[in-house]
Amino acid sequence: MLCVYNYLPVKDEEMFLSGGLKSLLPHVLRRTIRCNRLSISNTSGMAEGYKQANVVILHKSLADDFEKFCHANDGPLPLLYRSKPGDWKCPPLSRDSDIRTDCLQYRIYEHGACTGSLKSLEEYSEQLKDMVTFYLGCSFSFERAVQNANIPIRNVEQKCNVSMYKTAVPCYSVSAFCCNLVVTMRPIPESKLEAAVLATSEAHGAPIHMGDPGLLGIQDLSKPDYGDPVQLYPGDIPVFWPCGVTGVEAVINCRAPLAFTHSPGCMFVTDLRNDNVTGRSSREIPQVHCISQDPLHYSIVSAEAAQKIKTLETLIGIDPGDRGIIHLCRQDELLKACLSISHARSVLITTGFPTHFTYEPPEENDGPPGALAIAAILQALEKEVAIVTDQRAMNLNKKIIEEAVQLGILKRPIPLLSYQRESADSALKFLCENGNPGRPRFDHLIAIERAGMAADGNYYNARKVNIKHLVDPIDELFLAAQTIPGVKATGVGDGGNELGMGKVKDAVKKHIKNGDVIACDVEADFTIVAGVSNWGGYAIACALYILSTCEIHDRYLRKAVGFPQLSKKTVWLSALPSVTKEEKLLKTLVRYGVRSGKTASLEMEVDGLPFYNTHSLMIEKLLQETQQ
Repeated sequence: MLCVYNYLPVKDEEMFLSGGLKSLLPHVLRRTIRCNRLSISNTSGMAEGYKQANVVILHKSLADDFEKFCHANDGPLPLLYRSKPGDWKCPPLSRDSDIRTDCLQYRIYEHGACTGSLKSLEEYSEQLKDMVTFYLGCSFSFERAVQNANIPIRNVEQKCNVSMYKTAVPCYSVSAFCCNLVVTMRPIPESKLEAAVLATSEAHGAPIHMGDPGLLGIQDLSKPDYGDPVQLYPGDIPVFWPCGVTGVEAVINCRAPLAFTHSPGCMFVTDLRNDNVTGRSSREIPQVHCISQDPLHYSIVSAEAAQKIKTLETLIGIDPGDRGIIHLCRQDELLKACLSISHARSVLITTGFPTHFTYEPPEENDGPPGALAIAAILQALEKEVAIVTDQRAMNLNKKIIEEAVQLGILKRPIPLLSYQRESADSALKFLCENGNPGRPRFDHLIAIERAGMAADGNYYNARKVNIKHLVDPIDELFLAAQTIPGVKATGVGDGGNELGMGKVKDAVKKHIKNGDVIACDVEADFTIVAGVSNWGGYAIACALYILSTCEIHDRYLRKAVGFPQLSKKTVWLSALPSVTKEEKLLKTLVRYGVRSGKTASLEMEVDGLPFYNTHSLMIEKLLQETQQ
């Protein structure tokens, strides 16, 4: 066999064996591997700037299904090339290559079991005549781009293979091919997260998780399933990318009589340059936001989607009663809250402010429309949703929900729950299966225009009237949620005495009339302040739609497995609030005796329009911004 070393002086040979491999051209590196002269254990950092490929070799009878499996999970398995049966070369990817010899090491699988490792597949040449080779994109390909962005690659620094882990995330199954996602992990300094996302999104693809590995079902970073453990330095965040070794897991589960793959980390190096595309528009630039500290969790959204949601936040922040709520607003709370809600599986909503304490029912009509707007979009997004309310208001809310279904506002009835304190752990038992914090029933709690407990344990309306006798202790659920890792809460209000407004209580005491008495003392993770609380509910619904139609966020949510969800856009759009829906719901509330909580403001003007007209105007503005 012709070997590159026949043409190299001893000094040159020593040079690229000791450190020149990263700058070696791919065809030279492949020939060197073919000669079996390298002692390296993986190709990370080799032939910088060129794409590397995972390899899966299957019998031709399985090839079509495996190709479909790759297309269905193109995050971990981006298909670069599929050979014809018995074709050992891959002209579109490389010249002068032979898949039987050009990987550092191979693995052989028989009926799903790994039966050995090989330096060459030449002895299986006869069997390979009926087999098809798949070349799949690899995250090693983006290492040069990451380094060019001045981001350290810890496994290269530590001279070891990248860490690879099996996750609890199921891939989209096709016929006999089914498995969970495999990921690579690279520690990234927190200040470099956004740069890492941008640098890698043009190559193998952006990461699919940043933060606590437990959220992927990974229990111990020091024990990778493939590769080597990589040490995190102070300030590093574990960042995970979809990995082509997912194909190995699919081969194992397929239990084919005979199959071959590369050994993890021992990639096929192609002649394709991995040049970054610089034509990305500013609206496609990804942003990274921390949505949880316990467990640590970051999310990704496009700059365009983020800006739309920030505009929604500005729209709802006007103060029609000039009550001083501008001082309560916290920037980007709507964006972060909705990013967190978008990751939730199950959401619990509460509303109800019995401000009309001398009437029956004492409820006001600010709150329920916004709560149902949130519930409607959550249903459309196929999330579990329930409402918890006061025991005395159960029948009223049941009627409202039934009518909302008849009016087409909701697709189906929402479970209606009540909460009473019976013991010290009642709230924990309500929120978690058997009171186990490791098994929460809800991932996110939302309070919108819900009476909130003040520092003295009472509940006050804006005029300092104590309405505690009308309010069940649902605040306890929000307090208990603070002790359950992974469960987050959002509070929506317009005066500072609503549940969840404890986060801005100092501003409420300083700037809101009677604030020193009425300020809610119970915090939520995210606080959304609006001129009218219903507007906050409408803005949440619109923001969730914007996130769902953001391709960058969609890919991150589904961990780059399965297919984009944008085909459901029409369903989501139909679930958004509208002027017609609000008018129908408000008439229903009036029919059941629910009164306006803002009657004193009806003569005020906002933007030259009577206050009662601003509700319709606000919905129209929110929808216009959402659908631009």
